[in-house]
Amino acid sequence: MRKMRLCGLLAAFSAMLLLTACGKDAAKQTQEPAETATPEPTKAVTQDAEPTGNVTPTGEAAPTGEPTPANEPTPTEDPDENGGKTMSENAKLLYQGHGSVRITTPEGKTIYVDPFMGDGYDVPADLILITHSHYDHTQTQLITSKNADCKTVTWAEALAGGTHQNFDFGFVKVEAVEAGYNKNHSVKDCVGYVLTFSDGVTLYLTGDTSTTQQMPALADRHLDYAFFCCDGVYNMGMEEAIACAKTVGAKHSIPYHMVPAQQSGFDRTVAEKFDVPGRIIVAPGEVLTLE
Repeated sequence: MRKMRLCGLLAAFSAMLLLTACGKDAAKQTQEPAETATPEPTKAVTQDAEPTGNVTPTGEAAPTGEPTPANEPTPTEDPDENGGKTMSENAKLLYQGHGSVRITTPEGKTIYVDPFMGDGYDVPADLILITHSHYDHTQTQLITSKNADCKTVTWAEALAGGTHQNFDFGFVKVEAVEAGYNKNHSVKDCVGYVLTFSDGVTLYLTGDTSTTQQMPALADRHLDYAFFCCDGVYNMGMEEAIACAKTVGAKHSIPYHMVPAQQSGFDRTVAEKFDVPGRIIVAPGEVLTLE
């Protein structure tokens, strides 16, 4: 009987030990839960948000401090196409005085129009444009040198066959337009020129003229720059020049050929009377960037 009681006590003691061990394991499991992946906080994205840093061609943000790959070609031409000259961003116009200008195209080509007055004839010419035969527009001997492929377009070539001609020289397109319409200048042997440069910028030089029948049509061209003669002796005067400028409606209008050739070739007092929207006054020796 005692033996049976002893066995019962031993069995009860073993059961207690077993329950105690299981309780400890259960407590350990509740204190150390299994690790779970914690989700990262989300960031709100709006349609107007822009990436910071430089933007690569694919639209992804490049690391700060690294240069953005260029999307545009470098401003140089193939040397075979441009004789190794460096492209500039815009054409530049040197006003030499009276009706004379020298233009440097984005390709580095040099264009002279109506050489007569001022300085700056020491750059080799690639193209020479003459509007009519009067001495104050035809002094080509002032140009000290010409490149081998230099072309000259006079009023004769511009009016070949009695029709205003167009010329494409690659670095500029030249369109002859009407000029004259007064007792000193006949529309049959005078022209103006509209130049379109390779970057699309347009320039109108009236030459010696009064109001022409073609000017209203030029308004449809939305020209960038326009030079208007306004001497009032051999050509239209200031009031008529202002009316012509408003008719043509170029983005910028510039007075030139504002006094007779035997005078200074420029008079700021006269130029300031050229009261039109977008007016620019350019004095001899100053450079106008065509952009």
